[in-house]
Amino acid sequence: QVQLVESGGGLVQAGGSLRLSCAASGRTSSSYAMGWFRQAPGKERDFVAAISWSGAVTYYADSVKGRFTISRDSAKSTVYLQMNSLKPEDTAVYYCAAMKTIYTDTRLMRGSLYDYWGQGTQVTVSS
Repeated sequence: QVQLVESGGGLVQAGGSLRLSCAASGRTSSSYAMGWFRQAPGKERDFVAAISWSGAVTYYADSVKGRFTISRDSAKSTVYLQMNSLKPEDTAVYYCAAMKTIYTDTRLMRGSLYDYWGQGTQVTVSS
């Protein structure tokens, strides 16, 4: 079992920045890919970014490319999402997820394949 706890959400003006953190606990010694997803009110959950178990491979949704950066600190069992140039359309609940896999292909973009999920953190971007 792996437990995930997100933090770092909040209210920010358009053009501002936030850094989300996701701390993992439990059986973190296994190889896990990590992902960030978001869900806006009345919408489906969407993929945002993912990082392979080694950190060597990353994927981003087209809507956040060039603005968001995913990274991980394996020593701290923590994954980060640095969000810059935020827009009102980035407003959503952001979820961290873990997938037990050594694969590094685009399966990391599929939310249905993730094994564990955090509770989410709210990000609100005002115009």
